[in-house]
Amino acid sequence: MSRPLEPHRPFLSFGNPFRRMSPKSSYLSPKLLALLNTFEETLQGRINNLRPVCRDDVLRLSWMRFAMDTLCEIHTDVKTLITALELPVCDWDDKWIDVYLDDSVKLLDICIAFSSEISQLKQGHLFLQCVLRNFGGAPTKQSERARSSLEGWKQHVAKKNPRFDNCFCAMDVLAEKLDLPKIKNSAKGNVLMRAMYGVKVISLLVCSIFAAAFSGSTKKLMDIQVPESFSWAAAFSELQAFVNTEIRSLHSSGRTTILKELEAVDTDVKKLYPIVQEEAVEAQVLVSSTSDLGKSAEKLSQGLDLLAKDVDRFFQIVLTGRDTLHGNLRIGGNASDGVRRVNFKGGPLVC
Repeated sequence: MSRPLEPHRPFLSFGNPFRRMSPKSSYLSPKLLALLNTFEETLQGRINNLRPVCRDDVLRLSWMRFAMDTLCEIHTDVKTLITALELPVCDWDDKWIDVYLDDSVKLLDICIAFSSEISQLKQGHLFLQCVLRNFGGAPTKQSERARSSLEGWKQHVAKKNPRFDNCFCAMDVLAEKLDLPKIKNSAKGNVLMRAMYGVKVISLLVCSIFAAAFSGSTKKLMDIQVPESFSWAAAFSELQAFVNTEIRSLHSSGRTTILKELEAVDTDVKKLYPIVQEEAVEAQVLVSSTSDLGKSAEKLSQGLDLLAKDVDRFFQIVLTGRDTLHGNLRIGGNASDGVRRVNFKGGPLVC
């Protein structure tokens, strides 16, 4: 899970949304403007709430769960907006459909990678359980077995997850398309694309943060520039700067793991490892060390279980929206043969 130190990445150029935008008030009716303002004000509030209370909260599983919950709420908000716009799928431009379907399948690929990494970390918990159980056995065998389990855990968490290659690729594609499509003759379409831009930006930021937490690398940590014409731009910039600065600081300090609960387990493993190599171990020292490891391991395991549920919930929200659109297109006779479905366990399939 550890990666070599990478240089700080500059702000990424994802295209210039300014060139495809005009002031929203210049072409929207009062009703549409009210709908858009409500959506963007809600989005700004969710971004403000997502900022950690203190730097120590960054990359804690509790904050990551809240971030994933926030993504679920934001994606639900855009579905509510689509309903309020009274914009049936049969009236959608092909470009809007392409944007929605392309973005959603990339998010599903990213979710699959995150779920795979969480599952791999949870499997590592078995090694820690073996360590703790071994100290309840015969003294002549317990140290040898504990050393073997500790070595197994270290090797397990250091393994590279091959699914992250797909995750990084999906993030790159989302980043390259991070602009607003030019919409002609549709005020409702402009509202929809503006809202979807906001959803895409915050989704990409959270996904890049998760990727940094799971990979132990800042290579894919993104710095996204949002035009000031968006009311939520300042809140987004503050959140991004706060979190990214802390993550880069943790990484530059030489830490092999930057996920806080995983780091706590790693620290306790390093404390216990030299103890189990000794032939004669003071009972109190051993009890204290194993107790600390048991607590940190259980906290990590429980946090991962809860985060896995949140990632799955986000996956289902994205998948449901995608399948609903796909179904409506089929009913309307406009579905293309190239639309992809995704199986959560098996990965992307082409139908």
